[in-house]
Amino acid sequence: MTSDCKARRPVDGNHPDGSHLYTALPLAAAGVPVLPLRRGKVPFGNCRTCKDGACGGRPNMKSAGPCRCPAPCHAWAAATTDPHVLTSPVWAPVWREAVAVAYHPGGAGLTVVDLDNSAAVAWARETLPATRTVSTTRGEHWLYRGAMASSNAVRPGVDIKSLTQYARWLGPGTGRMAALPAAVRALVVKEETTPARGAVASSLPSRATWSRQVATGCRHTERYVRTGLERGLALVRARTESGAGSQAFGVARFLAAQHTECPGPCGLAVLGDAVVAAAVAVGVPETYARRAVANGLEAAAERAA
Repeated sequence: MTSDCKARRPVDGNHPDGSHLYTALPLAAAGVPVLPLRRGKVPFGNCRTCKDGACGGRPNMKSAGPCRCPAPCHAWAAATTDPHVLTSPVWAPVWREAVAVAYHPGGAGLTVVDLDNSAAVAWARETLPATRTVSTTRGEHWLYRGAMASSNAVRPGVDIKSLTQYARWLGPGTGRMAALPAAVRALVVKEETTPARGAVASSLPSRATWSRQVATGCRHTERYVRTGLERGLALVRARTESGAGSQAFGVARFLAAQHTECPGPCGLAVLGDAVVAAAVAVGVPETYARRAVANGLEAAAERAA
């Protein structure tokens, strides 16, 4: 993202000098899709043609849909890097009414962790890798390179803004931007409930047993590894009503963390398969369980690095 966001001279007669358009243009030139925000710092409403679901998924902001409306409709989906669109006559009225500029993080290949209060900021500083930060009215935006699914309220005071949301432009921020870590992706890897046992079909093969044949570089005894694994599996199996997928992530991260100082290999894939099998056994969909475990193993490696 660019730090050159000073006002430019008018592009044409449609726009008054000093409008928010001249903050938006340098961002667009840097490859960051932008859009204007109206009073209340929310996107402008849809035009008559696009109103009430006439354009497929776009009014619901779930997908770009088939609409090619030239007006700034559909919230985040209206964000663009095209200077001809931004300076077009049909966008001129909204720039004159705009009170702020927003951008589409996912469209720029970014993810914003929106920390809405001091407690959320404190949690991030203890939990997430340092990255570029932007101060907000009540908290901070933490920016990472890489896009992912958006999700609100992933934990108290924390929203994830990326592929299907917009974020308000509050300046370039400070610090070096880091790659999107598994710990952030894991925040949206959750399920509200775990179905009853037997409700989910699984294609899991007969899993291998952890042994010295697959862990030739592990510095731990077999008893140590097996004890830790069984304790972790018990935690996953105990989640028969909710949270088994999230527990699988935590167990995988814990198990992997025990081996960060081993020469390796340590057979972590075999341990991970055991955690996946335990999660599937209590109703977690296999695809979800594998993603949660893979993210847990990766998160441990990133923390060690």
